[in-house]
Amino acid sequence: MKIEICCFSLESCLIAEANGASRIELCGGAAEGGTTPSYGLIELARQQVKIPIYVMIRPRGGDFLYNETELAVMRRDIEAAKQAGVDGIVLGLLKADGTVDEEKTAELIQLVHPLRATFHRAFDVARDPLEALEAVIRTGAERILTSGQQASAEAGIPLLKQLAQQANNRIEIMAGAGVTPANAARLAETGVHALHLTAKQVMDSGMEFRNPNVPMASVAMSEFEWLSTSSAVVRAMVEAVK
Repeated sequence: MKIEICCFSLESCLIAEANGASRIELCGGAAEGGTTPSYGLIELARQQVKIPIYVMIRPRGGDFLYNETELAVMRRDIEAAKQAGVDGIVLGLLKADGTVDEEKTAELIQLVHPLRATFHRAFDVARDPLEALEAVIRTGAERILTSGQQASAEAGIPLLKQLAQQANNRIEIMAGAGVTPANAARLAETGVHALHLTAKQVMDSGMEFRNPNVPMASVAMSEFEWLSTSSAVVRAMVEAVK
């Protein structure tokens, strides 16, 4: 059972590796659910981390219906990530009707080659998960990250079981969203190949002066907090699936 840690910083990558993670999903834009990280972060992570690194290719938050200018950026980001020496790419594209955009996804995965690709949780907002599973397999993706189309993977266990059975090892199924050491064993029993989590630890800013009248953050976290990775949670996850 592989444990993949979603990391938003070099520090988090180092913590994940040091505590037994199998693989890193490297992202920027934590507040948007993960976007393409900076080239500097990709390059330094690759230089300092030995475990596999898969880089998120997502030009913005929001939906997964991309226009031509966004696709152009995604192509260039894939090329840059490959040049940095990463092990794989994470992406996901849908059509307006909620089906997987097979043509564009397959085109990007061809660009990723010879590296491998994970189809991310765009899968969880696809119209028909069983139809989407077959579509993603046809694109050539290596694995699907999914919560079983629920707010948490634990709530999505019935569909995760169904997906693992239907996939029949033609593609890996990785469970993500609300994954913890407490539910790891139950999720592993569904037949999925990997578990994905942030293992997040909210860190308090070192700023002593704080102007309360000028908020910079547009979501729940403030500019006086930032995300790191909990060593204890990563270690507990690794132990939970042994």
